[in-house]
Amino acid sequence: MRTAVFAVVAVGTSLVAVGPLPARGAPDQPALDQSAAVPDAAVPPADGTFRTGPAVAPPCSGVPIRTTDNAAKVVDDAPTGTTFCFTAGWHRITETIHPKADQVLAGNTGAVLTGSVRLTRWTANNGDWVTTGVLPPAYPQTGQCEDNTANICYLGEQLFLDSKHLTRVATRDKVAPGAFYADYAANAVYLGSNPAGHSIEMSKTQTAIESSATGVTVRGLTIEHFATPPQGGAVVLGLGWKVIANDIRWNHGVGAMLVNADGAVLEKNHIHSNGQLGIGQYSTLKATIASNEVSYNNTDGFWIADWESGGIKTTWSSGGQVSGNLIQYNRGIGLWSDAYDDSRTFSSNQILRNAADGIRYEIGRNGVISDNVVSGNGFGTGRGSGTSLWDGGGINVNTSSNVQVRDNVVANNVNGIAIQSRTRGSGPWGTNLLRDIVVSGNQVTMRGGTTATGMVQNAGAVIPAGEVTLNDNVYILDSLTAERFQKTGQWYTAKQWRGTGQDTASAFTLGKAVLDATGILTILPPTS
Repeated sequence: MRTAVFAVVAVGTSLVAVGPLPARGAPDQPALDQSAAVPDAAVPPADGTFRTGPAVAPPCSGVPIRTTDNAAKVVDDAPTGTTFCFTAGWHRITETIHPKADQVLAGNTGAVLTGSVRLTRWTANNGDWVTTGVLPPAYPQTGQCEDNTANICYLGEQLFLDSKHLTRVATRDKVAPGAFYADYAANAVYLGSNPAGHSIEMSKTQTAIESSATGVTVRGLTIEHFATPPQGGAVVLGLGWKVIANDIRWNHGVGAMLVNADGAVLEKNHIHSNGQLGIGQYSTLKATIASNEVSYNNTDGFWIADWESGGIKTTWSSGGQVSGNLIQYNRGIGLWSDAYDDSRTFSSNQILRNAADGIRYEIGRNGVISDNVVSGNGFGTGRGSGTSLWDGGGINVNTSSNVQVRDNVVANNVNGIAIQSRTRGSGPWGTNLLRDIVVSGNQVTMRGGTTATGMVQNAGAVIPAGEVTLNDNVYILDSLTAERFQKTGQWYTAKQWRGTGQDTASAFTLGKAVLDATGILTILPPTS
């Protein structure tokens, strides 16, 4: 679909749409109350019509894997290039499946790969129920938790009552209906809900599918309840893999992880409700992450503001794109490039109501962030969250170089576009610096509170003149006299901001932005 952006102005007592409006960039300086619009951008709808998951996979024809089979052994015994069809039903994966080159792992309708085991031996115990002998030995913490006192987010053995995810608590005395406590020293699990007549599952196997083989395809499967460690994936893509039209859900760490997965394609998957992160990518060249729905991730309490939780995170990767994805309601950052990503393109995504930044491009270079719809992000209230430009915004560029932020709709986020220059040490490209940032062609709505667009710097990372340019944008504001712009500690009204040399050919208008589920933005007058 295409995103049409309209401005709406009052005429008498009625509202009249005026748009699509002309493209920006005219040489004459616009009036402060001029309305305008960004070019159309294709984004996925969030109205329930965006189709992903096994329902869009083609039928499977190949070697059947039945629910009673040892799937890992069946795959291991077959030659390269074999296509396998998992039959309908629950396949309990007790050891990781390691496909060979060019093999296809596909599912018939209703095929579920689960990493959990059933817990059936419960004994009433002082108002709770207990089972013993089901946990692994205690293991050290990795990752960072939102609750950094209890620090239990890293523990991978999750419980599900009739497929409903239960809440882990840190001590036995906190056990209540809907919650459980795992005592690793005593090898005992305490449950606060009566298990009689219910199915109780515990995630146990760490990884569903992973191998060093090339050209593997995974499609049409539901993959759930794997006890993946932090930063580990239930499905780990390799070189040239295609992971298409799967439902990847309720795994403890990352749903799908690309590791040294040059040329891989992750497409049309529904990746949701995973404990830490929906999608991760590391050390990968020219991969494609496209047309996925990535939603409601970070169910197990990882640090929301600043540790790899939420929707999608990519690191140490070059080229490739993240495009056409619906990324919403994640408890963390929607889409995050961090630590030496090079030449990455984030385009035509719809990024809605994530707890931290909508998009963050951090310690990278040569990035393009274009044609995205970014709305309602950054309102998390957990540890490290806040409302200043230091805390981020709809789009946040942090200590990166040669990044273009263009033709995006950025509406009703905690801040508009935040440019941050921080002291971040050195890496493979030398000292990490904020340089050559161009912000143009965007439509940015800022209303109320401390909402702002602009740049901040710390004392050790001063931004040289001319390294950040904002121009040819449209700003929809609640007031033309409100200070909605910031430059290294100083606040400005629209007119004053233009006087700093920024946004001299941009438009500033009064209005209220209403973004519908298909990504169409309507600008209403301030009184609406």
